Amino acid sequence: MKTMTEIVVPQLAESLVSATIDKWLKQPGDWIDVYEPVCEIITDKVNAELPSTVAGKLVSILVEKGETVPVGTAICIIETEGSADDAGIGAAESQPIASGEASASQVNEIDLQDAPMRNRFSPAVQQLAVEHAIRLTDVPGTGLGGRITRKDVLAFVAAGGGKGNQTSSGNTAVPAARTVDAAAQVRSSGLHLTETPRFPKIEVEGASGAGRGDSFIDVTPIRNTIARNMRQSVSEIPHAWTMIEVDVTNLVLLRNKLKDDFMKREGINLTYLAFLLKAVVNAIKDVPIMNSMWAVDKIIVKRDINIALAVGTEDSVLTPVIKNADHKNVAGLAKEIEELARKTREGKLTLSDMQGGTFTVNNTGSFGSILSYPIINYPQAAILTFESIVKRPVVINDMIAVRSMANLCLSLDHRILDGVICGRFLQRVKDNLESFNLESKLY
Repeated sequence: MKTMTEIVVPQLAESLVSATIDKWLKQPGDWIDVYEPVCEIITDKVNAELPSTVAGKLVSILVEKGETVPVGTAICIIETEGSADDAGIGAAESQPIASGEASASQVNEIDLQDAPMRNRFSPAVQQLAVEHAIRLTDVPGTGLGGRITRKDVLAFVAAGGGKGNQTSSGNTAVPAARTVDAAAQVRSSGLHLTETPRFPKIEVEGASGAGRGDSFIDVTPIRNTIARNMRQSVSEIPHAWTMIEVDVTNLVLLRNKLKDDFMKREGINLTYLAFLLKAVVNAIKDVPIMNSMWAVDKIIVKRDINIALAVGTEDSVLTPVIKNADHKNVAGLAKEIEELARKTREGKLTLSDMQGGTFTVNNTGSFGSILSYPIINYPQAAILTFESIVKRPVVINDMIAVRSMANLCLSLDHRILDGVICGRFLQRVKDNLESFNLESKLY
């Protein structure tokens, strides 16, 4: 039997209330497979592709490109063919659970409690299926009721399924999906690797004076969110600023010694940022109030250390998060940095990637900066920038020597933090960075 199924804007996060249709990838009359992207949506945090929850023919588009609609709004209708049970499952999955609403026809067609778990997939599983171009019907499920888990998908890919392993053979040390085109890298010191961001769309309005017109750029949801957060940060948080100078000569020697072997082993670049994050995380362990936020009548000191990385593109600044950074070694942090940088370049960051940050680090040195005054990532207590490594003459034991030096700049919330505490924190970061030597290990 034929069934009409509505595809709706899903509840991706508690804070998400609306989304904008950026581009339709399918048109009426096109056939759509399960999990195949139907359109691209823009939220106030990330851009994402919206996959279809059913297989069928796109009958009609209900929301045009550029329109902003609330979560739970139906944006298109897909005609499916199958048994009443299959149709009921597909229709039920297309509706957001958070809305608490279901049509009478869906209730009559299927009892959700009796639905086989095999046909229910989490957003993370669907995302992996899209990334590796696999059909979930081919993946054996080991979860409750035969449900397919992330581990099942990853095991299926590792066994040779999907596009991720088609170019590899045997147990190679460098996964094909992580191979980095070294020739395309812009710099080797930070997150700004191969990147082709979308440029802001400029519309020329009329002409004035000598025939020259003003240019207008539409404010995107992400840019509007950045503006709102920055205004909130500077208006609510009393910013203070301090800086410390670090001798990273031994760190430069260590990285030069290890980077080639690390590239061969892991297939990714070993950046200075990985060492900095390790130094910062260890310093936060010693000064835990740096990992806190203001809550009017109390200060909340966060137990988990989740480092947010400020990643800039041509039209936005995103802050993907390394969760539980204190549980990772330098190699693990380097892998996380590369993974988040890749997802940022490809526009594949999820809301989960963007949430939960407790302390922000910005690698401003990757574009040549030697001094900066960053704005705190609200509602965190501080943000640290790592500036360019520059060879400078310094005095050591009353003698002049040429050393590789870098500045660390810290903006702090003066309601929570004072100069003494931040001075100790920066000194601890400095000591941690300067303690790296040719015997230091990555793993």
